[in-house]
Amino acid sequence: MSTQTLKNYEYHVWANKRVFARLEELPEEILHQEMSNVFPTIYAGLVHIYRVDNVWLSGIKGNSYEQVKELLVTVEEKTTGKSLKQLEAAFSELAEAYRAFLNSGADWQAVKDFPHPTYGVLHASTEELVHHVVNHGTYHRGNISSMLCQLGHAGVPSDYVFYLYDVN
Repeated sequence: MSTQTLKNYEYHVWANKRVFARLEELPEEILHQEMSNVFPTIYAGLVHIYRVDNVWLSGIKGNSYEQVKELLVTVEEKTTGKSLKQLEAAFSELAEAYRAFLNSGADWQAVKDFPHPTYGVLHASTEELVHHVVNHGTYHRGNISSMLCQLGHAGVPSDYVFYLYDVN
């Protein structure tokens, strides 16, 4: 795996932590306040990021579509009715699982097939899918910042450049 891909993943983890830190400053009820946006609540947006991160880690580890579907039952149990702190802990645990896998030494350039009953077969490398996970998280963290603004609160500056400032 390239150094840049690993750095990008660390950015993803850093940016998620920034979102959680911002949300911890606010009353917890805003997490579940319904609104008309991409997600019905901020909490639903966080769960979506967590869910997709789990799906792709499971896939790149070689699990079948059916196994990924079974995993989503566990993800549902891990996220339903949890506090912000509990959800943040689940994100941290998942980040550690990603790090362990990404540092395991496999060939991350090798293209694998990821069959899906609706979309067909995706031919992609682990490195490409990690890029997708990071990009997907960035997109939805932006949604969450927009939702915070819609609720009258400041958003979360989590652009990659802020990560670079922070780690340098």
